[in-house]
Amino acid sequence: MSDSPQTSTDERRYEHSDLTELVIGVFYEVYRELGHGFLENIYEQAMVVALKAKGLDVQQQVPVPVWFRGVKIGAYEADLVVSGILLLELKACRALDSSHEAQLLNYLRSTELEIGLLMNFGPRPQVRRFVFQNDRKKLSVHQRSSVAKGIS
Repeated sequence: MSDSPQTSTDERRYEHSDLTELVIGVFYEVYRELGHGFLENIYEQAMVVALKAKGLDVQQQVPVPVWFRGVKIGAYEADLVVSGILLLELKACRALDSSHEAQLLNYLRSTELEIGLLMNFGPRPQVRRFVFQNDRKKLSVHQRSSVAKGIS
């Protein structure tokens, strides 16, 4: 018998897995109701309605600055931030590709948020979960915006 401690299934789950599972469920609800073919903004609005109906706090088009050598060189807008901890990047395209993944990872790198979902309302629904832990980010803490509070 091993001396290592036993872990339950719940302890092996991903960080914030309850929230990500709920949000993914909402994504599929929206997809089933609307199907594909709308512009991204329509899906964003539908996700906001559905997420709020589940009692979740949702921020839209949250400004996030981009820093280079200590200088703010621009900004982007995160599609949705849920409960101050989960970044959602929504797409309405034929299929997700590596540029979409790079976009979400760069968004995570620019903030204190560590978890993001890339969601595509294309001909086939697609969801990808990404984690970028803060201790692996090269930016200093003062350069990251507080997306959870909408501060840039």
